[in-house]
Amino acid sequence: MVLASVGKMVGLQKKASGIRNICILAHVDHGKTTLADCLISSNGIISSRLAGKLRYLDSREDEQVRGITMKSSAISLHFVKGDQEYLINLIDSPGHVDFSSEVSTAVRLCDGCIIVVDAVEGVCPQTQAVLRQAWLENIRPVLVINKIDRLIVELKLTPQEAYLHLKNILEQINAVTGTLFTSKVLEERAEKETESESVSDASPGDQIYDWSTGLEDTDDSHLYFSPEHGNVVFASAIDGWGFGIEHFAKLYSQKIGIKPAVLLKTLWGDYYLNTKAKKIMKGDQSKGKKPLFVQLVLDNIWSLYEAVMKRDKEKIEKIVTSLGLRIGARESRHADPKVQLNAICSQWLPISDAVLSMVCNKIPSPLDITAERVEKLMCVGARTFDSLPPETRELKSAFMKCSSEETAPVIVFVSKMFPVDAKALPQNKPRPLTQEEIAHRRELAKRRHAEKLAASQGKELSEKPPSENSPEVSGSAGDTKGEEQQLTGQEDSMTSKAGKQEADNKEHFIAFARVFSGVVKRGQKIFVLGAKYDPAESLHKLSSQCSATDDLPAVPHMTCCTLENLYLLMGRELEDLEEVPAGNVLGIGGLQDFVLKSATLSTSPACPPFTPLNFEATPIVRVAVEPKHPSDMPQLVRGMKLLNQADPCVQVLIQETGEHVLVTAGEVHLQRCLDDLKERFAKVQISVSAPIIPFRETITRPPKVDMVNEEIGKQQKVAVIHQTKEDQNKIPEGIQVDSDGLVTMNTPNKQATLSVRAIPLPEEVTRLLEENSDLIRTMEQLNTSLNEDKKTHEINQKTLDRIKEFKQKLEKNLQGRKWRNAVDQIWSFGPRKCGPNILLHNFGGYKRSVWQCLGNSVKEVGKYRDFDNSIVSGFQLATLSGPMCEEPLMGVCFTVEKWEISKAGDMLSNSRQDSGELDATEHQQNEDNTPASSCTDEGPSANEHQDRNQSVTDSPEKMSKHKGESVLADCYGPFSGQLIATMKEACRYALQAKPQRLMAAMYTCEIMATAEVLGRVYAVLSKREGRVLQEEMKEGTDVFIIKAVLPVAESFGFADEIRKRTSGLASPQLVFSHWEIISSDPFWVPTTEEEYLHFGEKADSENQARKYMNAVRKRKGLYVEEKIVEHAEKQRTLSRNK
Repeated sequence: MVLASVGKMVGLQKKASGIRNICILAHVDHGKTTLADCLISSNGIISSRLAGKLRYLDSREDEQVRGITMKSSAISLHFVKGDQEYLINLIDSPGHVDFSSEVSTAVRLCDGCIIVVDAVEGVCPQTQAVLRQAWLENIRPVLVINKIDRLIVELKLTPQEAYLHLKNILEQINAVTGTLFTSKVLEERAEKETESESVSDASPGDQIYDWSTGLEDTDDSHLYFSPEHGNVVFASAIDGWGFGIEHFAKLYSQKIGIKPAVLLKTLWGDYYLNTKAKKIMKGDQSKGKKPLFVQLVLDNIWSLYEAVMKRDKEKIEKIVTSLGLRIGARESRHADPKVQLNAICSQWLPISDAVLSMVCNKIPSPLDITAERVEKLMCVGARTFDSLPPETRELKSAFMKCSSEETAPVIVFVSKMFPVDAKALPQNKPRPLTQEEIAHRRELAKRRHAEKLAASQGKELSEKPPSENSPEVSGSAGDTKGEEQQLTGQEDSMTSKAGKQEADNKEHFIAFARVFSGVVKRGQKIFVLGAKYDPAESLHKLSSQCSATDDLPAVPHMTCCTLENLYLLMGRELEDLEEVPAGNVLGIGGLQDFVLKSATLSTSPACPPFTPLNFEATPIVRVAVEPKHPSDMPQLVRGMKLLNQADPCVQVLIQETGEHVLVTAGEVHLQRCLDDLKERFAKVQISVSAPIIPFRETITRPPKVDMVNEEIGKQQKVAVIHQTKEDQNKIPEGIQVDSDGLVTMNTPNKQATLSVRAIPLPEEVTRLLEENSDLIRTMEQLNTSLNEDKKTHEINQKTLDRIKEFKQKLEKNLQGRKWRNAVDQIWSFGPRKCGPNILLHNFGGYKRSVWQCLGNSVKEVGKYRDFDNSIVSGFQLATLSGPMCEEPLMGVCFTVEKWEISKAGDMLSNSRQDSGELDATEHQQNEDNTPASSCTDEGPSANEHQDRNQSVTDSPEKMSKHKGESVLADCYGPFSGQLIATMKEACRYALQAKPQRLMAAMYTCEIMATAEVLGRVYAVLSKREGRVLQEEMKEGTDVFIIKAVLPVAESFGFADEIRKRTSGLASPQLVFSHWEIISSDPFWVPTTEEEYLHFGEKADSENQARKYMNAVRKRKGLYVEEKIVEHAEKQRTLSRNK
């Protein structure tokens, strides 16, 4: 029976001090959903016997089949502790790495989290990831060490060994927390130092031993998990028991007569009980004594397990009576000892009491939200809290108070949208009938029955002559009227049914949200703020007092909407609510047209959008999707839109080729998205392409040794070298390529010449550019606004500091003769102006760079000014699709070493300027007098000046010049377009002049396997081009942890293959890690005698890079150089067949 009604929950929602918002986080299969079941069963929502078997919060069919959680789902529980009542909003989250985005959505809405760790497996990769996510969101963690029964039943450890094992696990978890804390303190200290600028003159030698000063002063004792602090529970969720040491401290304080406070401190640690003196002494190991924890706690649990497993009835009865428990006859006679164990343990040490009381004691209520967390949530991007408008900063107090007064501004954060079947909505649920309704229906049924009888009698009478019974005839006429009414009623009900079915088919989206301030009411009008909304800009247009009900001017990234329905989330059920006060988690209906994935809702336009969610997994697996029947295309497009809204991590793209592409986090995630698309959102048959694997193209330094490790140039080249001939054929006429790779090209109209060289970037620089892509994007926006002379709002000092630091790092990594002054000459980054490739200008007379935002902006004048954007655009196009297989470039630096524009080209730029206003031209003349001499061609620039003077005065000449330009433009297209094309081609040829390589996306792969299947795991890894980085044995177990890297291209079906080969004993976790150069040259052919001997004349052993390259070219419809056998018949020799 359900213990708490909805009315009770609504009452508890109003008391913020008694609310606890928590989520359960862990590695996959560590027992989150089983623990959630145990907590739910304490409220009577499910039977305690089914806890762990039902997995109540896994409501999807595929979750039940696979046995893993795939989405975060919430439920509200009622907990009574002493005279205090608590409302616990519990969110269960997935542990599989593919669904880590769901963890991010859950963590944002909570104030604390329960970290669950398997007692056998210990800290796993995903445990570290979730601890990091909890840390980034500033929420308080508590720890549950689960599956302790496995130490007894599977590993058969003694209590002493189990104690050491548990101690080891605690140390590992605290080590992870310690690392996060250390990095944070050091970061803060570094920031303080940069602010004070006190160490500017100090030599680096003075600071060697000073790195830990911040750590010594900062108190970090509250961060760590320790049983005596009360933030650790030891449990076995499947057997229904769990305890914190305070339970045993109370118990034994009465028996032994030692104060509970003393026992609390000594129950965990190197203490033992001196039975003679009845004192607790330190140093158990040195004296060979049992630690208190083993003696008083673990020994009892071990002996209980032993008694039940061995079916020792006398001992069981003795234990049950001594503990004062009552066990039903059904449980005691049951064939499975686990049932009996569960019955005893769940009464003796109920897990729900232990976990929920720890949650209520240790996790803060919504009232105790920290100022640091509030500021972090309110500051988007690089903005600091102090730079926000004053009206926005005032909202901080509303956050901190978490007040539910009528005057408080409403602030709600929606972390995700989740789809719900129309049948599951409370308004569509069948409800029990009241007594009046039953009576009314009975009356209707009686009347209908009477009418039917009357109708049948009327028919009998109508067969007789009508003269005898005229009154009955009139009666029968009345009956037919009744029948007609009945028919029309049936028709109405049919149409309403059809309408209902349509409504049922429509997906309803509910927003998964939390109220941070104010009271949310049904039917309330509220602002929806997008991620790019800026309160500073909108407050100029709107007053801070305006509300969503007013008629307001349009503001970018802000809309108004009405909250149609509010729901209490109860796992698989939803309950209607009228209003929800601050501090609660809720579902909001009616936002699906206003919110895509996440948003901030507020009644105040001064509210900033919250910082975006931190997603651990990067979507990398792409597939193209199309319907089996082309007529179903509109349904597929609609379905993909719905899927995009329903999943926080999936990306839906339409490529230039017109393909509809799904980008997902991994194979399991992909499978779930496709199933949803087929069965739920699009409801059409779809065909799915093979995964589209991303590659990058790059260049390397020329290799020192050839394919047989002989030094290049030392050995004799025997064969006729096809390669060099081919290279010469590749390059068309009119393009000069120097021996060191400098490519010189003219535009089609021969008016401009470009010389471009490609150089590989050092790895550190490529990594730096990748990590700072957001910062580069910010720089680009700042530069654009400076160029357009827009008065931008004051550039944030913190951002400028970050840009300076980025520049210093680049200078540090780009050292040496060939990189001299390179950082100041950076013209652009690419592709899309924020990628990991660089364009440098290394010719005279041009000064523009990407560092304009640092204050050294130069107004570019002269002949280059009009066309420099064309060069940058050509570079962007070249880096977006490389020559090997049209994939983006990575880690390449292009240097423009010469750019000459001849006299006619100058005329073009002049006539461009002449089309402007006259005064602008005169102003330009005065400016142009000085830099004319610094240009590479002094003659033309002087002529250009005269020409311009004439053109100002002489309009007929001006006309003729325009004609001249149009003639040039007609023949080859606009001059700027020619420059773009020439620059793109020059970059491509410069790239081909160097040794080209493909870069593959790599996964890091962590596999836990036992010793007997280790060989098979290695076999699967080596078959799929994997590389093992390290293998270590877990202490106290026979499990090995293998860390490897694996190309994404080879990862499809990898998890299934490993499970099959190892009979399910090993399961991998794949996370996207980095890009890696494939060492083999895709264009390699044998040229020396040794290579011929080793590889044969055709060298047709499979070249990995070539295989990948050709696969991509085939997919994109590009030319692939391969021999295709068209008529495969038996070879006929000249000799006669015998």
